[in-house]
Amino acid sequence: MASSRTTEIAQLNDQFRRCDPSVPGMRFLTAGIIELLKRNKVDGDEIVQIVSEFSVFTEDNDPHGEHDFGTFEYLGETCFWKIDAYDNDYFMGSDDPTDLSKTRRVLTVMLAEEW
Repeated sequence: MASSRTTEIAQLNDQFRRCDPSVPGMRFLTAGIIELLKRNKVDGDEIVQIVSEFSVFTEDNDPHGEHDFGTFEYLGETCFWKIDAYDNDYFMGSDDPTDLSKTRRVLTVMLAEEW
């Protein structure tokens, strides 16, 4: 059973992944994802939607229960998304990912081969 702290981290990660502006941070697409989009002449809106709607959390892809990782297929490629929690300067990991006053999240979407 997940602790209340783990549940709170998962809720904040879900909010951030769904582009809730109350949870601060940045979002990135890697060079591989950008190339995939260019090669197929599509923008990133569909990827943003796929990531924000992701809900298939299992013991295999979410062993700590924090909803900080997911995998999906897109245009024939296996893709990953990952959320990391940093301090306000994006220099070190946050010492308390539940405290929005001192945590900034980073969501990165990448090709599996870029992992």
